[in-house]
Amino acid sequence: MRKCSVVALVLVCIAAGLFAAGAAGPSGAQSAFSRTTIDIGIVTADVEKSAKFYTEALGFTELGGFDVSKEMGGDSGLVDYQAFHVRQFVLADEPTATRVKLMDFPGVKSKKVDNKYINSSLGFSYLTILVSDTTAAVERVRKAGVTPVKEPYRLGESNNYLTLLKDPDGNIIELVGPKK
Repeated sequence: MRKCSVVALVLVCIAAGLFAAGAAGPSGAQSAFSRTTIDIGIVTADVEKSAKFYTEALGFTELGGFDVSKEMGGDSGLVDYQAFHVRQFVLADEPTATRVKLMDFPGVKSKKVDNKYINSSLGFSYLTILVSDTTAAVERVRKAGVTPVKEPYRLGESNNYLTLLKDPDGNIIELVGPKK
């Protein structure tokens, strides 16, 4: 009887330890990151044209931007000692919302990446934006004068669809979500 009680006590302690570890989980642990979403910077040929695309066609909201001095840009290795302005855009007004940062460098002959397909060039190839209603998203895109690459493509047997767009510089944007 005593042996069964000890075994039961050990099992209870193990279960309690596993429960406590699971309850703490990743959120209970100290993260190496202060925010778990990422921002992406996009160098554009024409920041006004791109800002219009990201706000009107995709539904982003512009936040305040910021300036980068030529010293900071050069000393950090971002640019070759040129000052520039970064405009920030978000999909929602939330502290953890991903930010798209648009900037241009007038007078600089930047190379355009080959974005005919996602496998045309190495590096970052596309942005994925999850939408709650593909039909409404495509209507907004068309209202802004943008034509999807193709009609929304149904993903398997689900009610989720993939719609490919290209921004003014040819960067690929995919909208994924259900049709309502």
